[in-house]
Amino acid sequence: MRFDDRQHRHYCGIDLHVKTMHVCILDATGQVLVHRNVKTTPAAFLEIVAPYRDDLVVAAECMFTWYWLADLCAAEGIAFVLGHALAMKAIHGGKAKNDKLDSHKIAVLLRGGLLPQAYVYPAAIRSTRDLLRRRLHLVRKRGQLLAHIQNTRAQYNLPNSNVGSRIRPIVTACRAIFPMRVFARASTSTWRSSNATTASSPMSN
Repeated sequence: MRFDDRQHRHYCGIDLHVKTMHVCILDATGQVLVHRNVKTTPAAFLEIVAPYRDDLVVAAECMFTWYWLADLCAAEGIAFVLGHALAMKAIHGGKAKNDKLDSHKIAVLLRGGLLPQAYVYPAAIRSTRDLLRRRLHLVRKRGQLLAHIQNTRAQYNLPNSNVGSRIRPIVTACRAIFPMRVFARASTSTWRSSNATTASSPMSN
């Protein structure tokens, strides 16, 4: 498990949700500078961190809503750390839990160098990963439905029909709409070029 132990002047922990987010900003001594709930919008985030942009690091838990925040921080030149949700639960798990406490705990872990990190997936190939995940879910669901139909027929000693052949035209149509191989090749080339750029940059050495 990797931990972010770099020193900064300001540490921002965010408990992120779909409509609102609780923001907690600490200084280097651990003093709470900001601790309030705001709307989950780029404008609200930039407004609340504006006075503390000097050497600021932002951390959020690895949930399904972190994409826009990571991309915004990258565009604004703000350091961003993605917290590993499972490892964070093991570290700061407790009976008292709400948005205000969680944002403060994230900021405290970040300041103390104890925030377990998750991998911030590159934005260029993030859509490919999401598409593959959705496809895997649908493939598994398809198998469960086919098995359910065959088991039901077997219960009544009915001959098993080739159910797969009936839905094959639908699968073919979906493949025509979502050409997985072409999409994956394009995203893989983008990922390789971004990795080459990162490896050749001075910060990587």
